[in-house]
Amino acid sequence: MEWMDSVLYLLYSGFRISELLDLRTDAVNLEEGTVMDGTKTKAGKDRIVPIHSKVRHIVEQRIQDGGERLFSYDGKRCGEERYRKFWWSIMKAATMKHTPHNCRHTFRSRLDSAGANKKCINLMMGHKSKEVGERVYTHKAIDELKTTIELVTD
Repeated sequence: MEWMDSVLYLLYSGFRISELLDLRTDAVNLEEGTVMDGTKTKAGKDRIVPIHSKVRHIVEQRIQDGGERLFSYDGKRCGEERYRKFWWSIMKAATMKHTPHNCRHTFRSRLDSAGANKKCINLMMGHKSKEVGERVYTHKAIDELKTTIELVTD
């Protein structure tokens, strides 16, 4: 399905929808396996985000397709309104109701659950303080809470 690769990229990069759509191919360094991009906050601008091995093929294919932007529509920047139409058609086909921003929450929560270094998570997400990321973006399932409470011993 068209644009499905963008959903995967969001899930494995933590980028905002606007950052995805603004992402230029010259911000990608395949040799180093990184992307330098980001907007919105001082901490988020020009941040370095590694390209996850599970989406590297997407990045390589999009670069090979040509164009100034990694995710473009008819060779031009795809606007958020148009992208959301693509997004909702993907969600409808998958019988899901998530927003593009939910991918950012999922990215942080999955890293946190895997025990990733908090400083690294904040750097990749473009958060200066850990409070924003932990308070707003990290979600826990009841199973994780049950496992955590059992860490308390005599």
